[in-house]
Amino acid sequence: MLLAALQMRSSMDFDENFTVIEQGCIDANAQGVRYLQLPEMAVMFAQNHDGLRAWVRGGGPEKAIAALSGLAKAHQLYLHVGSMAVAGKSDKCLNRSFLFAPSGELVAQYDKIHLFDADVAGDAPYRESKNFDAGDQAVLAHVDGIELGMSICYDVRFPQLYGTLRQAGAQVLAVPAAFTVPTGEAHWESLLRARAIETGCFLVAAAQGGVHANGRRTYGYSMILSPWGKVLAACVNDKTALIVASFDQDVIKDARSRIPTLANSRPFSLNVNHNGAQ
Repeated sequence: MLLAALQMRSSMDFDENFTVIEQGCIDANAQGVRYLQLPEMAVMFAQNHDGLRAWVRGGGPEKAIAALSGLAKAHQLYLHVGSMAVAGKSDKCLNRSFLFAPSGELVAQYDKIHLFDADVAGDAPYRESKNFDAGDQAVLAHVDGIELGMSICYDVRFPQLYGTLRQAGAQVLAVPAAFTVPTGEAHWESLLRARAIETGCFLVAAAQGGVHANGRRTYGYSMILSPWGKVLAACVNDKTALIVASFDQDVIKDARSRIPTLANSRPFSLNVNHNGAQ
């Protein structure tokens, strides 16, 4: 089975983004890809909070879902939309991933659990929680008999999420993202390789890359990794591109038999001794 990631530089125009996604689906289908992942905020990279809310309230997500479902069906793909903003229960949005089957059916969705509230040196402060509510449920989805653990971007810094997905049976981890340039340069590859290695899973990470119409810069460097942490495919710059690699069940079995971390894991308690040895 072939896995693919489409690196993008999404704009504030849905039609522009859809054209790029459609071409990615055409190219993926031509190569025999079965699972195609898009980055975080693939269909709409809004300029600000007002722009985001206007798109959501104006029926943008509903239009996008219908169009993307049609692409999955037309090109016979499991189309994983890394994320888009949708209406939440409060005045804020949810940052939600969507997985469409080759039939066009929406078969899984995941709301980003860990929101990026951080002060990054060399970049503007980020307060994702200002615009979004956090999800509270990990999601394992089925892709042609393969178990797919879903996540989004900043989630990658929280290994307990991926440990939970691994214990539930994950074989492939999905990390669609829109990483900042400073954090991408410092941590992106290291974090992805760590999550793949510690779980013994394949990992697919479609990323946003380049300078967007709203002025934000994203890191790019989309990657597909093996369970041993090997880079199977990568887009080494910030250009729009499709990367493809093969999923192999035997590679998972080999990695997990060599280092059986799940079998070797043990419960433990924490003793915080502030007074020295007793």
